[in-house]
Amino acid sequence: MAEHATDDRPETQSIPVMQRVLDNPFLLLFLGVVMPTVFYIIWGIMEIISIPIAK
Repeated sequence: MAEHATDDRPETQSIPVMQRVLDNPFLLLFLGVVMPTVFYIIWGIMEIISIPIAK
């Protein structure tokens, strides 16, 4: 009497992209380092551009 374990989802259904992103700790670490770095660089460039030119 071998019974197969039933799965709630069909085998043709793939794992959603957002779940794969949130399940990957190295990708989360990468995004957690890169995203603030990019935003701070953009913020710094905007601050430098906003400084008036001395006469």
